[in-house]
Amino acid sequence: MTMNKIPVVLAIAGLDPSAGAGVLADIKTISGFGCYGLGVATSLTMQNTCEVSGAIHQTGETISRQLEPLFEDFQIAAIKTGMLPTAEAVEAVVSALRANPVPHIVVDPVARSTSGSELIDGKALDASIRMLFPLASLVTPNWEEAGRITGITVRDEASAEQVARLILSHGPRAVLLKGGDIDAESATDLLVDPDGTVSYRAARIHSRNTHGTGCALSSAVACMLARGATLRDAIAIAKNYVRQAILTAPGIGHGNGPLNHFPPERGV
Repeated sequence: MTMNKIPVVLAIAGLDPSAGAGVLADIKTISGFGCYGLGVATSLTMQNTCEVSGAIHQTGETISRQLEPLFEDFQIAAIKTGMLPTAEAVEAVVSALRANPVPHIVVDPVARSTSGSELIDGKALDASIRMLFPLASLVTPNWEEAGRITGITVRDEASAEQVARLILSHGPRAVLLKGGDIDAESATDLLVDPDGTVSYRAARIHSRNTHGTGCALSSAVACMLARGATLRDAIAIAKNYVRQAILTAPGIGHGNGPLNHFPPERGV
């Protein structure tokens, strides 16, 4: 594959210095899928595998000034958004996306870190629902994030589908409701789109090395869409990738350890 044929994928997310989550983890995932990764930092967080101790959010202007030269220089095949901590950040991203249409936009509505720290405020989430979701090819909330978006607690697969359809009504082309954070023996993700519902089931892996699983999954889906896969195939490959990334995790750090973003089996 020559350099000019490599799909370019842009990650817009917070910067986690431990590189387990956020834009640094996104870039590693993107590279693992044979794409060229671009990154825009929306917030500089202070964190490791144990906790998030602080964050300095970027202004809308600094986010816009990061995005503008990238759109001028690159033909971007797909975008993944993660932590958008303020309404101002959401507005800057949405403005850039409207001015520079991209075929695939995967929105991971990150609200809380793996260690339990709140990462965005309510106004930011409301702005994402109102302005960003209608631009999305796919929105990938976990059960807790879906509850925060809809105000309905997800308790089982039946309520999960109801909540996913409510999120779909906000305008995205599809919703993938992730069930990996729920205490059950099966990790089931539920895709809902206008064509119906698909369940992706896998046996739960009991591991502490799960820092940044949502970031990796959404970035992997964006990469596979950029490479021409269908959404259903992209999700299946991304889910297997995350599974392998957990199973082969390096086991470093004293808290929720990072994944192996370059597992031997990646499905590409």
